[in-house]
Amino acid sequence: MKPISIKRKFLVLIIFMSAFYVKAQQSSVNVNTNSEFNSALKLYNNKSYAAAQKTFEKVLQDADKNTSLHSDASYFDAMCAIKLNQTDADKKVLRFVEENPASSKKNKAYFNVGNYYFSNKKAAHALKWYQKVNMDLISKENQKELNFKMGYGLLVANKLALAKDKFLPLINDAKYGNDSRYYYGFIAYKLEDYGIAESTLKEITDNESYKAEISYYLLDISFKAGKFDRCIEVGKELLKEAKRKEASEISKIIGESYFNLKKYDEAIPYLLEYKGKMGKWNNTDYYQVGYAYYKQNDFENAIRFFNRIIDKKNAVSQNAYYHLAECYLNTDKKNEALNAFKAASEMNFNLQIKEDAALNYAKLSYESGNPYKDVADVLQDYLKNYPNSKAYKEINELVVSSYIHDKNYEGALNYLKKKNTKDNYALSLEVSLYRGIQLFNEKKIAEALPYFNKSTASGIKNISDKAKYWEAETLYRLENYQDALFKFNQLKRLIKDNSFPLIDYNVGYAYFKLEEYDKASASFNKATKNTGIQEEVKYDAFVRLGDSYYANREYKSAINAYQNVISNEASQADYAQYQIGMSYGFMNDDNAKIDALKKVINNYQISSLKDDALYQLASTYTKIKDNTKAHQAYDRLFNKYPNSNFLSKALVRQGLLYYNDNQNKKALNKFKLAATKFPNSSDALQAVRNAKNIYVDEDRLDDYVAWTKTLSFVEVSDNELENTSFSIAEKRYFEGKTNATILSLKKYLRSFPKGKNSLKATYYLADVLFKEKLYDDALKKYNEVLEAGISEFREDALAKTSQIYLEKEDYNSAIPVLIELEKEAYASENLLFAKSNLMKSYAKTEENTLALVYAKKVLSTKKLSEDLEFDAKKIIARISFITEDFSTSKEYYENLESIATGELKAETLFYNAYFKSIEKDYEDSNKVIQKLIADYSKYKYWGVKSYVIMGKNYYNLKDAYQATFILENVIKNFPQFEDIVKEAQTELDLIKTNEAKTNNSVTPKN
Repeated sequence: MKPISIKRKFLVLIIFMSAFYVKAQQSSVNVNTNSEFNSALKLYNNKSYAAAQKTFEKVLQDADKNTSLHSDASYFDAMCAIKLNQTDADKKVLRFVEENPASSKKNKAYFNVGNYYFSNKKAAHALKWYQKVNMDLISKENQKELNFKMGYGLLVANKLALAKDKFLPLINDAKYGNDSRYYYGFIAYKLEDYGIAESTLKEITDNESYKAEISYYLLDISFKAGKFDRCIEVGKELLKEAKRKEASEISKIIGESYFNLKKYDEAIPYLLEYKGKMGKWNNTDYYQVGYAYYKQNDFENAIRFFNRIIDKKNAVSQNAYYHLAECYLNTDKKNEALNAFKAASEMNFNLQIKEDAALNYAKLSYESGNPYKDVADVLQDYLKNYPNSKAYKEINELVVSSYIHDKNYEGALNYLKKKNTKDNYALSLEVSLYRGIQLFNEKKIAEALPYFNKSTASGIKNISDKAKYWEAETLYRLENYQDALFKFNQLKRLIKDNSFPLIDYNVGYAYFKLEEYDKASASFNKATKNTGIQEEVKYDAFVRLGDSYYANREYKSAINAYQNVISNEASQADYAQYQIGMSYGFMNDDNAKIDALKKVINNYQISSLKDDALYQLASTYTKIKDNTKAHQAYDRLFNKYPNSNFLSKALVRQGLLYYNDNQNKKALNKFKLAATKFPNSSDALQAVRNAKNIYVDEDRLDDYVAWTKTLSFVEVSDNELENTSFSIAEKRYFEGKTNATILSLKKYLRSFPKGKNSLKATYYLADVLFKEKLYDDALKKYNEVLEAGISEFREDALAKTSQIYLEKEDYNSAIPVLIELEKEAYASENLLFAKSNLMKSYAKTEENTLALVYAKKVLSTKKLSEDLEFDAKKIIARISFITEDFSTSKEYYENLESIATGELKAETLFYNAYFKSIEKDYEDSNKVIQKLIADYSKYKYWGVKSYVIMGKNYYNLKDAYQATFILENVIKNFPQFEDIVKEAQTELDLIKTNEAKTNNSVTPKN
């Protein structure tokens, strides 16, 4: 215990001696060190802190650590560090306290550090040091100072309750009273203790330092107490002298006071004067101005403010969106209203608003379409959520109508089946017709037939008649010509007007397919006189009228029918001209035949019949014994059309022509060429037989035998067994006995792999396998046909091989086959098949340049089907867009839009909207999108993709609400379209980042 007692005495002595550090010195302290300390102290008192600190640091080095001199030097060194704002000042003070825990300067050090930070407006930093001061060791005056400054520090730190306790004892103090009263009242105001705040602040309303602030707080307190008239009166007076910042807040209170008094017209200018917090409004601010305009029926301005309310779900936004929807309706913006009602209907803050918004959302969905959900589902959702609604019956009736409007006939039929009533059954018969037509247009012919069958039972004559017509047309497309004819004729007897102008045309085709040419010609003749049919159909009827007469050997009548096509330069004029030539031939008018065939060759720049005409021309010259011109025609055929199907026959016939003119050498060359170039064909076999005659005539049988040994398809001796085996297989092939045919053909090919009929058998087998959809096996056989070289089967083999590859979506394998088909095709349909599928295959493999080349080739074809025209134009439009040839893309999409249907129509509308948006025609772009959504909502991809454009459009039209609502719903409702969702998210982030600059309620994505 003694050491402790001695230590305490020593500490007392130290404390006592420290008061006299200038005069008193310990014997152990150097006189010079004491002098340096006094010099440093003088510099400190003269505020030369840097110089003083250097000297204090020297004293610290020289003085004994256990002396008061060392302790005092440490204290003043720390104070200099504080004054000089050095980074280690805090550490020096703490070190001083740690080394001198009993120093009387410890409290003073804490206080001085706090004061220093406080005077440098670092109240929060000062608070940390003030809290270390022992209040009992400082004077009463310093206690007041400390309480005041700590109160302020706590206020800055937002510790309002603690701060309030510090200011309360000082509110009557002479020095700190007014400031403490102000802060005490301010804290009460912030803590919403308005009674205390008002009574406290009123006592110092005349204080010039706080007059402006106190006036505002008292005004706001009056506002919160509902004294709106007083707020307006006082606020207007305050505005006269208010600074800009105060004027903004005072204007807000005046505006809201008028607003609460429902004096909306007077509220608007004051609400608009409000500058917001940090220059930003929040959603409530926008709502008040929007609602004030709404109550004045100024809907455009109301929209301008309501649509800035985004990114929050609360009672304010639900009210705002409901009123925003009403504003949109009053400005005839139904699509925009739809979105706002949807948003309001999805919030639960006000259930009455929720239900009413849901009803309006359902009705508008029916009227204008719905991009997020099938309209029928929206209507049924309403019925499910509000089964007791007064509008239940009305909405229920709209469900079927919505299915029909959206062309979702299958959905309508399912709904009607569930709600099975007499009226619904009658309606289902009508909807069945629409569903059948829909399937028919989708090329699902067999699936369509049952719907037409059902619809014929409709009690509505117009529906029943249409169903019967489509039933007959479907049977025709299914090649059930007899039943189709029966149905067409049955309908003809029922109708009395021209409501089905194509019926005679269709009946004619049915008779034609059944080879009843008399009846076919009668029907086609009627069709040509019907003014209700299109020109293209009319002239096709003339062609088939001519064909019917031709088939019946009524050649003069045929010629007259064909002449109508030629005179009007219709699409099949070259065919009609060729048929006229053939008709003259059968009438033995060879000169007229020759003239007609020459016209085919010379008058039609593009025609697939020119080689036909040359072949027939050569045959006709041969007939009239004008051999020179016959040879000229054959030679022209060989030179101009090296891939013609007539080459093998022409070579044989020209060889015979030379043979009959005793030009055996030339004849033999032609026969040999036919046998070499067209092996395994019937013409090649004929050529071999004719060549044999020449070799026999010239007594060169050995040469003949040697030559035939070079031909794989010829055996000098006949093989009866082979002929019999092939005949059996061929008979079964033509009888359509699939399994038996396959077995017989395979057996033949195993037995006679190089027989004279092996190529034909291979082709037959490939054909049967193809029809049975055994594509891999068929492909092998077609390739064998192709490897055999040029033959009568080659063209079809090329067509079917490419078709198999296309079916497998193996476009890279299909392309080289299609190229060969294009080069060699004789049949116009195969040539078009090659070009159109090269176009599609190149598009699929992203060979854009070649796809464009073939698309233009396809478009140059006469009598192009509507589907192929669409495909070609579609590919040009799409690829032009990909290659950034936007003017061409726009041109083709515009062209397609006028004729397109279904999904292609939806696509064209999307690009129409896209190009309008790019051209800054935002409103028209939105109108196109609304049409897409209203009429083609089943094609979700294009509807959703267009909605991203609509979002951008609205933002460019200064409608942030519509923009964000649309983009958020795209992201929320359509995750299956990842590319679109990604684009929507990017646009939404950009908009929110931009809106956050002026709206405190918006939180941008980091």
